[in-house]
Amino acid sequence: MRMTLEADYAVRIVECLTLAGKRCDAASIAEQTQVPLRFSLKILRKLVQEGLVASYKGAHGGYCLARPAREITLRQVLEAVEGPYVLSRCQRDGGCCEQNAHCRFTAIYAEIAALVRDRLDGYNFSDICFPKGEGNSLEIT
Repeated sequence: MRMTLEADYAVRIVECLTLAGKRCDAASIAEQTQVPLRFSLKILRKLVQEGLVASYKGAHGGYCLARPAREITLRQVLEAVEGPYVLSRCQRDGGCCEQNAHCRFTAIYAEIAALVRDRLDGYNFSDICFPKGEGNSLEIT
């Protein structure tokens, strides 16, 4: 299993906004995260749609976190671009296991996916970007 490039980029973008602590334009975000501008804009739209990032139009427009970094988890960012985390395709709606009521793996996959989701929920961007005891622990909102 591996994280998609889009999910990796989304994490970088939210990290960038957390560290900036202010409104940033898309070009600056793209440059700082080394994510192509067009791809940054696509990801930013998804993050705005999910309520993780706020978008502002006009001369002083740009993007910033829509809520405090401590309220944004790694799972929320990943799922904003990837959809709900599942271990196997058979866990998605209409998956192969719906036709096979005797599948031995459905419950196992569901248990493992729940563990991963819980673990991802345990990381918020405030703690990721400003670990206690390491430099600046200022809460960015």
